[in-house]
Amino acid sequence: MPTDAARGPEDGLRRLFDLGRQAVQDTGADVAAVGIGCGGPLDSAAGVLIAPLHLPGWTDVPVVGLAAAEFSLPVVLDNDATAAAAGEHRFGAGRGASNMLYLTVSTGVGGGVILDGRVFRGRTGNGGELGHVTVDWRGRLCKGCGRLGCLEAYASGTSIAERAREAGLSLETASDVAAAARSGDTVAKRVWNETCEALACGVASLANVFEPERVVIGGGVSREGEQLLGPVREQVRAAAIGPVARSLEVVAAELGDTVGVVGAAAVAFERLL
Repeated sequence: MPTDAARGPEDGLRRLFDLGRQAVQDTGADVAAVGIGCGGPLDSAAGVLIAPLHLPGWTDVPVVGLAAAEFSLPVVLDNDATAAAAGEHRFGAGRGASNMLYLTVSTGVGGGVILDGRVFRGRTGNGGELGHVTVDWRGRLCKGCGRLGCLEAYASGTSIAERAREAGLSLETASDVAAAARSGDTVAKRVWNETCEALACGVASLANVFEPERVVIGGGVSREGEQLLGPVREQVRAAAIGPVARSLEVVAAELGDTVGVVGAAAVAFERLL
């Protein structure tokens, strides 16, 4: 359900905790732990939401302590994209991979990293911000972090629609741009091709760093299927260094809209059980 962040953390957490209790009641499950996924920045080890960008005003919220008191269970907090990576690795398209990258291409671009079968988090749990790898160091302003030329500034659904409007098209969403490109609109095709090129550039750079056997791409923009994944796959294989490219798979995520809650469960399994 919507968080309605403007109503503040006390109101939002009360409703989310009520939702959690209802979910347990509806399933009759024997619950052993609680997993929470949230956008950052946050302190995963301390269980604190520092100042999530999509939750203005939710500053230094000790969400793990509050949830533990509410449910009388062990609780763990992770970045939502990191949790999604854990979910796809344990239950989705990343099953069986020792080294995997997960990118969610949606309103923004997020991601997570699996190394040697384990989730990489960084020192405080904010590592794996794959959407903020630079693809053009003199490029577009990234509204997520304020730097120039981030992958998110080119490949996110928000950016795709913005770039189409800047090019003179009256289109509202990335899906509209994709549809117009399929129908043959020259400007939409150019915007879409640039999107694929930017995403492929970012994925190739990340693949060269981590040498994963699999890159899993999810999020709303990935619903365009092979219109996105086909060109990205081809361009990544052409751009990544030889040994990396030969063994790399670029595949669609499998968990769809459930990836957030499945990911939260996956990090609870990993860290608590």
